[in-house]
Amino acid sequence: MPEPIHRLNAALSDRYTIERELGAGGMATVYLAHDVKHDRKVAIKVLKPELAAVLGAERFVQEIKTTANLQHPHILPLFDSGEADGFLYYVMPYIEGDTLRDKLNRETQLGIDEAVKIATEVADALDYAHRQNVIHRDIKPENILLHDGRPMVADFGIALAVSAAAGGRMTETGLSLGTPHYMSPEQATADKDLTNRSDIYSLGAMLYEMLTGSPPHVGSSAQQIIMKIVTEEAAPVTDARKSVPPNVAAAVAKALEKLPADRFASGHEFVHALTTREWLPATGQRGAQHGAGVRAPWLVPVAVTGWLVAIVAFGYALFGRDQGDAGVHVRELSILLPDSAPITFTAPTPFIWQRALAISPDGATIAYIALADSLTRLYTRPLDDRRVTALDGTAGAYHPFFSPDGQWIAFFVSVEGGVDVLKKVRVTGGEPLILGSFTFPVGASWSTDGRILVADLEGNVPTWIGDGGGATEVLDSVPRPLQFSGGLLSPSLLPGNEWAVGSMFYTGQLVLLSTRTNELRWITRLGVTRDSVDHADRLVGGNPMYSPSGHLLYLSGGDGVLMALPFDADALEVRGDPVSVVAGVRQETTYGFGQFAMSAEGTVVYAPGSNAGRGSLALIDERGEIELLPFRRAVYEFVQ
Repeated sequence: MPEPIHRLNAALSDRYTIERELGAGGMATVYLAHDVKHDRKVAIKVLKPELAAVLGAERFVQEIKTTANLQHPHILPLFDSGEADGFLYYVMPYIEGDTLRDKLNRETQLGIDEAVKIATEVADALDYAHRQNVIHRDIKPENILLHDGRPMVADFGIALAVSAAAGGRMTETGLSLGTPHYMSPEQATADKDLTNRSDIYSLGAMLYEMLTGSPPHVGSSAQQIIMKIVTEEAAPVTDARKSVPPNVAAAVAKALEKLPADRFASGHEFVHALTTREWLPATGQRGAQHGAGVRAPWLVPVAVTGWLVAIVAFGYALFGRDQGDAGVHVRELSILLPDSAPITFTAPTPFIWQRALAISPDGATIAYIALADSLTRLYTRPLDDRRVTALDGTAGAYHPFFSPDGQWIAFFVSVEGGVDVLKKVRVTGGEPLILGSFTFPVGASWSTDGRILVADLEGNVPTWIGDGGGATEVLDSVPRPLQFSGGLLSPSLLPGNEWAVGSMFYTGQLVLLSTRTNELRWITRLGVTRDSVDHADRLVGGNPMYSPSGHLLYLSGGDGVLMALPFDADALEVRGDPVSVVAGVRQETTYGFGQFAMSAEGTVVYAPGSNAGRGSLALIDERGEIELLPFRRAVYEFVQ
């Protein structure tokens, strides 16, 4: 056994057993090891001694903690890190399979659809991390692991941790961060203040290679490559491969712009351009204006004075049920809402817990809340028409939702005395009708049998009310775990109206509640159970709802990623692992009230953004001066 492995084994013997070396790179050597405590294989990366000597253990371990909280389906998680006998190391899952570099070495070029799919999923991971204020700084094929065909971004944030820990002393190590072929111009010129757009450039360079078989700039030395990156424009990808669609070629070119400000502002924008055949940079985020009769799966960004709203339809092709059907496509469409009626997410106190938008059952019309003259109001906007319509009599409205026949929109209004009134109004307008009042409604679902199920935190008990008004009917014998958890958030009825899916108020765990027998079931990674399970197996999120594609859609806890869980609504069975669909959905609290809604035929409208419940700690002095404290953005409560 080589001396370094022998020393490392001795230092880590109580936790890991080193088996063999897997490979070495510019910053670290990778070893295959056995995790003694959890009885699993792991990959241990050990920093080069000369780098470790400059960094120091305490600073490196402190900086790497900022990356340990990244949780995303396309980011390889960080299990552990530390110092042992002078070694600085970090531990990640061991993924059996190739890296993207291995695949490119074999195939040189990838199929266009495969290359775009890999790029969009990596962009999804980047978009998520960037919203956590973490930049990768070393996106390259060697750091993309392919696990069952899905890309996993490795070493996410490691380069940032190394850079931050080393401060201005990186040049003393003789090592540089980033790989020349994929460095952004600002990274190549040693700019210390890199932004997320540097990662966008690196991803663009990687996609360029996947499509053409070569990085955008090549040379006989690192210095030569860097000089080209800084001074020369990359040749269009269509010069090497004419079959690349115009939008993909234009998206790659925009990602490779020399000036960061000329690139995409986010991974979300990059994905939009790559997956929208009508997109061209000359017209901005231009989308196809399709008629209301088109019912293809949609991904539709909607610009609303600084906010984006998008629409996604989840068809079989998205989740692999009928991938051979060439007639099913995912499309994107930009919709501009007028400055006079932008969507709003803030209003009277109860509104901050609620959704601000809805979509009709046929997926043809959106309803949303806008702020006008200091009051919220309900507006509608057909997908095939730029005009919006304000509905009279809806002052103070929040949490809109459509009737099953699409003729009515229900909504809540806060009135004096701590009462919230449930009303409905015709989509075509008219005088709203009062249905009933509630103390603290936190979601509702309109059934196909003429009733509305309302979640009211008063008493933590869901309540039925007729869609024509009248007396309310409280569900009897609600399970004690539901009462003790603070109640059910955002209930959504499954087909047949006998079961509702929702999330627990305090824990965010996804559950099923029988509207007939009041039985409670837990939705977990192990399936649907009649008892709660260990915390690690719970599925946590907000606004769960059933898609006709055979999935439960929900917003994962706190990070704004829209997930799809294969689910049999008849058998009440989980049919697979949850997968990420869209990142960056605005979220009002940690576990619930994500800004998205779904139509009966599977179209989803959502508002991109961050978790509004997260903020930064700051000190405010008597003069009103604000000083931000050096803590990460998080959900802070009861600060004293």
